[in-house]
Amino acid sequence: MSEVISKAIEYITELYKDNADGHDLNHSMRVYKTASEIAGVYPDADAMVIGLSSLLHDVDDHKLFDTVDNENAKCFLESQAVPAEKIEEICDVINAVSFSKNKGISPKTIEGCIVQDADRLDAMGAIGIARTFAYGGKNGRSIEASMDHFYEKLLLLKDQMNTPEAMKIAEERHQVLEDYIAELKREMDR
Repeated sequence: MSEVISKAIEYITELYKDNADGHDLNHSMRVYKTASEIAGVYPDADAMVIGLSSLLHDVDDHKLFDTVDNENAKCFLESQAVPAEKIEEICDVINAVSFSKNKGISPKTIEGCIVQDADRLDAMGAIGIARTFAYGGKNGRSIEASMDHFYEKLLLLKDQMNTPEAMKIAEERHQVLEDYIAELKREMDR
């Protein structure tokens, strides 16, 4: 693992230390690991851009921080002497990840596609279910209100994957979502 990746992990560990709403260190580490696995199929993809983008993709998320223009990401990257053109590439990937800001839009680079897929995969399956209710609980949402998120986002993700590798994983995780929803409805209707 490169020095700057290690430093990014230290940075987000500190940044997210008090966060338990599903946009936390564990989420970012899962996105990093998934993106790294998908990137293994694309030898021409820039592993450093993918690694740093995936680790830093939520450090300026409006749900967590009151920053503008990737302020936290840029500050960290500049402190690590990352070249300006790489910082721009990394920020472009970070900006392409958000579901709410990029509905139906695929990133222009393979690095962006990989990181977007990895982030979206972490919103699916068992972990996606857990994250939905963690975020909902922190924000005062009932189970029923949190379930709206399944229809507004989670169930749409399978058909929005960019890479064949992510599509395979998404199929399995989508089925977990559908099975869970069916069981939850059955239990709630008793």
